[in-house]
Amino acid sequence: MPEQTKRLGMVLKGYPRISETFISNEIRGLEKNGFAVHIFSMRKPRENFTHESVRDIQARVTYLPESMLWGLPALVWNTLAYACSHPRRFTRGLRMLGSRFAGAPKKHTWLKHFMQGCFLANKAQGLEVAHLHAHFAHTPTTVALYGALFLDIPFSFTAHAKDIYTQAPERIREKLALARFAVTCTGYNKLFLDTLTERPEHIHKIYHGIDLSLFNGAAALREQQPAEPPYRIMTVARFVEKKGLPDILHALALLKKEGLDFRYALIGDGADRKQLKQLVDKLGLDNEVEFTGTIAHDQVLEYFRTAQAFVLACMEAKDGDRDGIPNVIAESMAMGVPVVSTNVSGVPELVEDRVTGMLVPSRDVEAIAEGIRSILTDAELRRRVIPAARDKVHEVFDNSVLIGRLGDIFADNDVPRSAN
Repeated sequence: MPEQTKRLGMVLKGYPRISETFISNEIRGLEKNGFAVHIFSMRKPRENFTHESVRDIQARVTYLPESMLWGLPALVWNTLAYACSHPRRFTRGLRMLGSRFAGAPKKHTWLKHFMQGCFLANKAQGLEVAHLHAHFAHTPTTVALYGALFLDIPFSFTAHAKDIYTQAPERIREKLALARFAVTCTGYNKLFLDTLTERPEHIHKIYHGIDLSLFNGAAALREQQPAEPPYRIMTVARFVEKKGLPDILHALALLKKEGLDFRYALIGDGADRKQLKQLVDKLGLDNEVEFTGTIAHDQVLEYFRTAQAFVLACMEAKDGDRDGIPNVIAESMAMGVPVVSTNVSGVPELVEDRVTGMLVPSRDVEAIAEGIRSILTDAELRRRVIPAARDKVHEVFDNSVLIGRLGDIFADNDVPRSAN
């Protein structure tokens, strides 16, 4: 098989996922950089629509059985088929399975991930997969670890946020030791991961970045447009604890009591939807808050075009989960919508207080309210922050540049590019 047909296998938790545009943008960018990609997804899509960028991706998808109940026949058949065709590699995998079992946090999944690795390896035969790369350092990397062992190829992974901080450090340490290299999306994450390895030079910080071509010229127009009531405020987030959405609602309630006239669009969905709607009712914000549900990216851009402030009150959740740098913060900055956010994790790497946005202490409702008020009513502050935020994003968050760097790392680690 000629080298140009060698493929980069991407192991993903789910594909496509409406909340993970950074992954689809990365795959599309890697294909433009000459890599042939095949996707191995642990879940089928849960939404009935997807982002426009996904349609440009050429990679085909193999879906792994996600349930030990309904997927058991396929998992067993492919595991046995692989064991018969590659008994020595399968035996090595069994030894690894045994060594990892004692430390497995969820004993009921340890066998499933092993069998998913067998399924992947069996389905990958004939695809000429030369390297596996997983997104997220927990279960996708575990499946990639087994899959790479069975295929006798290297693997790597990108570590993000929850997958780092809700996982036992020794589990990440093991994966860093076995991987050819690792990537992470913030300097904050890299400093932590460096403490878990004797090879920090093999951990690369690469921001996700955004497609700046979607936002050209938007910020420049905002510099000339003062914010006026009723002020239009927005948030894009999954409805989970680490996003700090109750803190935002409490801050908005304070501003309403002070007489600030505003409308707030809360874009997204999630497990906390019912509680958030109840809180809106309790705080008397029914006339101010709009729940849009999950919408496509082009619809999100329409909200950005009319918004006058973006707020995201990132926080560390009780289980240790936290954000990296949410891409919606970068998108807001690129659109000329000034950002109010908190000093959590990697957010300060992009949002510098009163320079590229408003950065306030996490969990401080009064500070969040003051940040929103300032960014809406201080015209001079807006004129200063909007262009500085746009310049910052263009300087460090251009995904065409960042995906090019990622492609160079793959190439330096012997992942072949195609003939394109």
